[in-house]
Amino acid sequence: MRTLMPRACLLAVLLLAAARSVPADEGFHWPAGVRAAVSLSYDDALDSQLDHAIPALDRVGLKGSFYLQLSNPSVRTRMAAWRAAAARGHELGNHSLFHQCSGSAPGHAWVQRERDLDTTSAAQMRDQVIVANTMLTAIDGKTERTYTVPCGDRLAAGHDYLPGIAGEFVGIKVGGGDGVIPSMAALDPLAVPVLAPEGLSGKELIAIVERAGARGTMVNFTFHGVGGDYLQTSDAAHRELVEWLAAHRKEYWTGTFLELMRWVRAHPRSG
Repeated sequence: MRTLMPRACLLAVLLLAAARSVPADEGFHWPAGVRAAVSLSYDDALDSQLDHAIPALDRVGLKGSFYLQLSNPSVRTRMAAWRAAAARGHELGNHSLFHQCSGSAPGHAWVQRERDLDTTSAAQMRDQVIVANTMLTAIDGKTERTYTVPCGDRLAAGHDYLPGIAGEFVGIKVGGGDGVIPSMAALDPLAVPVLAPEGLSGKELIAIVERAGARGTMVNFTFHGVGGDYLQTSDAAHRELVEWLAAHRKEYWTGTFLELMRWVRAHPRSG
C-alpha cells in the first residue's frame, strides 16, 4: 500500500526544490535562456591539449580558451597547430612569456631563479605581458585578449602587478575557489576565480557544472594536461565532460572566456 507524504512534508520538499532552482542573481541572464555558462580553459600551451583537448572540442563543436606560455617550446614547434585552432574559433589567451611564479610560495621549489616573481618588478611583468599580447596577435591576428595569472601569484617583488595590465584585457583569471561563481553581481571580470582540476572523473566535473546551473552563474575550469603532461585530467574524463556539455548546450553556454566576459561586461548585474 502506498503511503502518502504528509502535506507539511510535501510543502517543505517543494519549497526546498524551488529555493535550489532560484538563480543567485535574478537580475542577470545568460543568452538564449541558458541556465549557466561554462569556461573550458587550458594553461601553459601543452602538447596534450593539441593532441587530446582540441580534437575532443572540435568533434562536438565547442570552443575552449588556451592560455599560451609563449616561451613553451610547443608554441615554436607547433605554431601552425595553434594558429589553426584559433582559426576554428578557439581563444588564444595570454599566460605571460615565462610563467613567473613566486618561488617563496609553498610547494614552489620548482620555480627557476631567473623566473621568480619575487625578484621580478611589476614594471617588468607589465612589459613582458604586453609583449606576449603582441606575439599572440602575430599568431592569430586578434587584438582583444584575456589573461590567466600564472600560479595565481600577483605580487611581483612585493607589488601587485595586475593593476598595471588591467587595461590590456577584457577579463583576467586569478585562480582560487572551487570554480563556481557564487554571485554574478559580485563578480569582477578582472579577478575571476577558477578551479584547476586534477584527477577528477567526468561525473565529478559534470557535478561541478550542475552546481553552477543551480545558481544561475558560471563555472571556470582551467585544465593543464589532458591525457598527458602534468596536473592531468584523463582523456576519458575530459571527453565525458565535453560530450555532456554538447548534449546540454541548450542549458549551458560553453563559450570562450573572452565571449563570456564580453557578455558580463555588456549586461547589468544586480544582487
